[in-house]
Amino acid sequence: MLDRADYFAAKLTYETDASDLYASQQAGEDIVVVDVRSREAWSQGRLPGAVHLPYREIASRAPEEIPADADVVVYCWSPGCNAGAKAALEFARLGYSVREMIGGFEYWVREGYLVEDADGAHHRPVDPLTGIPRVRSTV
Repeated sequence: MLDRADYFAAKLTYETDASDLYASQQAGEDIVVVDVRSREAWSQGRLPGAVHLPYREIASRAPEEIPADADVVVYCWSPGCNAGAKAALEFARLGYSVREMIGGFEYWVREGYLVEDADGAHHRPVDPLTGIPRVRSTV
């Protein structure tokens, strides 16, 4: 029988969130961030430096585009979207070290981190319900 501590330890092995991903990036960790949403969603905004690879294309494209030894973090739109889990499953089936960013792009934005779109990189307002307005990197 799986004990609660084992369950939560395993869960944290396969998940990250916006603030932990941001901290890892700021610490210089080499992480390939993959946006698995549609092209339309990608064009509305994305994490800076993310790779666009819709989850339905992972099996065919990832082996050619993502190094096999990469530390991969996938995200979709929000907690109400399971494309991140589908993408993580596909990467795992291909043998990648992969985690899903819970909260997705929605929580990245709501916490006030930098986003990119066709107009460049910028911050959107921090949502006081999910993020604490504090100094964020302007880079």
